Amino acid sequence: MIANDIAPFFRTDYVHQVNLDGVFLGCKYGIKLMKEKGGSIINMSSRAGMVGVPVTAAYCSSKGAVRNYTKTVAIYCAQNKYRIRCNSLHPGAIYTPIWDSLLGNDQDQIEKSLSFVKRGIPLGEMGSPIDVAYSVLYLASDESKYLTGMEMVIDGGIMAGSTAAPNVTDDS
Repeated sequence: MIANDIAPFFRTDYVHQVNLDGVFLGCKYGIKLMKEKGGSIINMSSRAGMVGVPVTAAYCSSKGAVRNYTKTVAIYCAQNKYRIRCNSLHPGAIYTPIWDSLLGNDQDQIEKSLSFVKRGIPLGEMGSPIDVAYSVLYLASDESKYLTGMEMVIDGGIMAGSTAAPNVTDDS
């Protein structure tokens, strides 16, 4: 059974409480505050909420639930004519300190690990927190007034599938 092999229930439950219950409460109270004048709810999901990653089953399932819950909130607000948009962000391969323990202990190993990770990113680089911040800024602005229930993927093209495309070179 996957839950027993990967994470004990109490840990899975905790991850869901933080990642999903936190979003539920944010939406609940955000809608209450915004329903008269409208606004934008932006839920933080993850690329991991769109694909399976066996060693992070609790995280993936919680972020997948955020993805779907966001769509539900978007439709709920639209049906009730609250003028509240609700969208989710799905960052992946964003370079933050959480990567440090995964990349290695010495500079040579870190550089090799980063090079390996970057090879799987169509744009060739990891994103930065400012890339996520700009996406939040856009979704919070009036420029995104017609977007609701949308998933914004910020991953340098990983989810676009281009890493599985054949390597085509120009021989001319």
